[in-house]
Amino acid sequence: MAGNKKNKIEYRPAGYSALIKLYGLDVIPNWHNSYISSGGTRRINTRGNETEEVFPSKYWPGDLPCNHLEFAIKYDGISLAILSAIFEKINIMEITDYVRSRNTGKYARRLWFLFEFLAGKKLPLKDLEQGNYINLLEPEKYYTVSPNIQVRRQRINNNLLGNNNFCPTIRRTDAICRFEESDLHNLCKKVLSGYTPEMIKRASGYLYNKETRSSFEIEKVNPSSTKVERFVSLLQLAGSQDFCKKERLFEVQNIIVDERFKNTGYRQNQNYIGQTISINRERIYYVCPKPEDLHDLMDGLIKSHELMSKSDLPVVIHAAAISYGFVFLHPFEDGNGRIHRFLIHNILAIKGFSPSGVIFPVSAVMLKNPADYDASLEAFSKPLMPLVEYSIDDNGHMTVYNETAKWYRFIDFTTQSEMLFSFIEKTINEELTNELDFLVNYDNTKNAIQEIVDMPDRLVDLFIRFCLQNNGRLSQKKFESHFNFLTKQEVSLLERAVRLNFKNPDQAIQEQAY
Repeated sequence: MAGNKKNKIEYRPAGYSALIKLYGLDVIPNWHNSYISSGGTRRINTRGNETEEVFPSKYWPGDLPCNHLEFAIKYDGISLAILSAIFEKINIMEITDYVRSRNTGKYARRLWFLFEFLAGKKLPLKDLEQGNYINLLEPEKYYTVSPNIQVRRQRINNNLLGNNNFCPTIRRTDAICRFEESDLHNLCKKVLSGYTPEMIKRASGYLYNKETRSSFEIEKVNPSSTKVERFVSLLQLAGSQDFCKKERLFEVQNIIVDERFKNTGYRQNQNYIGQTISINRERIYYVCPKPEDLHDLMDGLIKSHELMSKSDLPVVIHAAAISYGFVFLHPFEDGNGRIHRFLIHNILAIKGFSPSGVIFPVSAVMLKNPADYDASLEAFSKPLMPLVEYSIDDNGHMTVYNETAKWYRFIDFTTQSEMLFSFIEKTINEELTNELDFLVNYDNTKNAIQEIVDMPDRLVDLFIRFCLQNNGRLSQKKFESHFNFLTKQEVSLLERAVRLNFKNPDQAIQEQAY
């Protein structure tokens, strides 16, 4: 950070920033970076999802790496991935001496636990024999599991969302807190209370189909009618059982992909997501974990899911961590994106967030808001890419040379949680409401038409559809080919009935694209 030459103020990195510089680490940037000013001002600058905080000189923690470790977990937060990288470099006796000198202090105890949890090594220290248990993560700052696991060695309440194979972290941001206060579950119940059960049942049948086609379209796949029916059937089972189990995930993958690409085990190839821009040249957007790392990562993800399922964790937080975790791990050759979106429905349903028999067409919202959906994926993929060393041969086979597992193992899912809340809110306020309103308007229009001209249902439906496709009016061509038995006055009255009930015919037909 550049100093102000006029006032000769200097800035020194502290916490993670200091340790990253000291050890020459390449890491996924932390959301919070600290600097110590030679002056006396404290200020915070936030840009996008990153915050830079400048502290007065009195906050300087000291020159030792462990001083900066304590400062980091106190002010920069707990970044498991960065800590894992630091612990690979730090001298084990240095951290042992530091903890020993203050082993009853809460930050020293947290560092002690985190070192053994992340590094997989035991410090040469005796277990603590007295003192109160303290929370590893502060529940007012992070989403945590409850009940937690008491660890006698450091007298720590381990309230992490996973284990050392896969452990998400999600911060309590203002945006997420606002979503929680809006109580989307009860908002949905309130919306549905304004419609009859028969109307909700009709809307649900359509929305299952819309969600299916939207999920395929996100991946630019044009599914056959058989694939659509299979996926709809799968969605209808989302509330019946927990599909985030190894054998269930294989079953789901086998149902939704082409017969030739069914998996009986996790993928054996190095997957990546890219785009061909010329012969023998690809633009790579995302590199998936190495095949040899997948077993432990997926085992960790499933255990993390089990841990969250037993907790009182907000269900949208749970769904974000597991569904996005799954797509980032990309364990199968094909179908990962569709399973990722299916897991959202599965977790919302089994935890009772979405009403029984009603599906939230979240994929339709993602499809309508591609920049937001891409941003939710790129929040992890973009900072990851500079850390992966790889090459691609002429056959498109990728080789990854460096160790990358820790980046997939310890992901901050805060942005993904914010975005999933946003998608669900839009789903309730727009997609669900629009479909129910469409059916109400459609029934009103149909009744009005039949009062003017008593036509068969088939012709009434056709008249409404043709009018909606032509901004509320029947084209001359459609009149001549299908409705030449009507008088001009009757056509005018029928068109008026459509326009009165559908204030925006063009939008109505777009909503019914599927």
